[in-house]
Amino acid sequence: MYKTIVVKYSPKAKEMAASIEGAANQMEQEGFELISCSITPSSKGILVFRRTDAIQSANVNEDQEG
Repeated sequence: MYKTIVVKYSPKAKEMAASIEGAANQMEQEGFELISCSITPSSKGILVFRRTDAIQSANVNEDQEG
């Protein structure tokens, strides 16, 4: 399962980094792992997360197939 969130307008790099870190930490507590981050020209961030248990299930399935 994937989830995408948009980080608010943050024109300064330190503010953007803090916003991304905060969102990533919050989503990690909900069982998601940050897999992609893009910064738009309008100084917003697009973060893509994947549920951690889905990663573990995929690894188990690959091990069983191979």
